[in-house]
Amino acid sequence: MNWRSNIQILDLDANNWLELTCKKCGTFRWLTGAELQARKGKERLTLGEVESRARCRQRGCGGTMRMAMPAPQDTAGFVGGIA
Repeated sequence: MNWRSNIQILDLDANNWLELTCKKCGTFRWLTGAELQARKGKERLTLGEVESRARCRQRGCGGTMRMAMPAPQDTAGFVGGIA
């Protein structure tokens, strides 16, 4: 069990971004929650099922993809100092 098997497409916000990276050639692409939710009949799929079905669109590749969900961009910088 991992985070991909616990999240369905319906659980995503429309503005969530998912990164798909090809395991074979390294090409990546972005998917939004809105793009996934627009696919009729696929709303109940988990992200693990989406990842297992995804294939690279690069010409002649067709490799399997690895899914990642980027962390929020509101991370704080280092605040410490030298004493």
